[in-house]
Amino acid sequence: MTTTGRFFCADAARTRGDSFVGTAPHGTAWVLIEYRGGWPANGFDGLGLEPGTKALVFAAAQAVRARVLLIRRHGRQGPQGPPRWAVLHYDGTGAHRRHWGTWERDEDLAQIAPALSAPTFAAPAVDAPALDAPGEPGGRRPVVLVCAHGLHDACCAVRGRPVGRALSERWPELVWECTHVGGDRFAANVVVVPDGVYYGNLDAASSVAVVEEHLKGRIHAEHLRGYTDLFPPQQAAVAAVLDRFGPAGRHDYAVARTFRDEDGWQIRVTGRPPGPAAVDVVVRARRTPQNQLTCRGPATSSAVVYDAVSVRPV
Repeated sequence: MTTTGRFFCADAARTRGDSFVGTAPHGTAWVLIEYRGGWPANGFDGLGLEPGTKALVFAAAQAVRARVLLIRRHGRQGPQGPPRWAVLHYDGTGAHRRHWGTWERDEDLAQIAPALSAPTFAAPAVDAPALDAPGEPGGRRPVVLVCAHGLHDACCAVRGRPVGRALSERWPELVWECTHVGGDRFAANVVVVPDGVYYGNLDAASSVAVVEEHLKGRIHAEHLRGYTDLFPPQQAAVAAVLDRFGPAGRHDYAVARTFRDEDGWQIRVTGRPPGPAAVDVVVRARRTPQNQLTCRGPATSSAVVYDAVSVRPV
């Protein structure tokens, strides 16, 4: 996808062959706020909400290092009842925690703060409106987020919106467009929460295939940026195992040990059948040459790439 005369960071990254392995931002909690108006370039931070409520939500999210994202349905559909909000939290066992509600006044968003700080997320009342995204404790499907934040970076809109349309047509109850998730040059980006799985370099066709496989419990390495509960070298190690031994479920592999030496990392990944019981992966880091990495930022910078140089079953 190219446009003559204008720089697009995702086009440039694909031309260079930039690696996206190990680029998922670390985190295990997300706040989703449905906002049907225009999204500011800096997302939630730029909204003109009631100051006290906004500060309360920001402080509560910061306390647990939760990412706050604005969401909307693709195509800015007409209002379907009051806007929704959700707090989603990853759990390493797969028993993810979820809390959701609705808001009509800015002050209603204050409900997010106790939802974030609760030791366990309360299930909604029987008659409480849900987020339209299945996810009650006990194993329903996750929320699928597509970054389409054009004011933050043009590639998020140019590449993200066709993906949002394709996924929304296939899973209208699961899919939301969202504000910036990181990694503009890897657009289109899809994040599955609260699974905490980042996918990049997607288009309409590949996004449907990737999400369909994800929902069936098969995560492939091809478009995987990483798991958000792991740090970049660990993400690269798990991706290397998936690439070598084939797709697996979100919790089929775990990082059992990480040892840092002067050359990089030695990481042991343990697995469930039919995959290998244990795999030792050696990961090395390197820096790329200076390049323009976003559409909006003309300054050049280098990026760190994590290469799995050895993958050995134990």
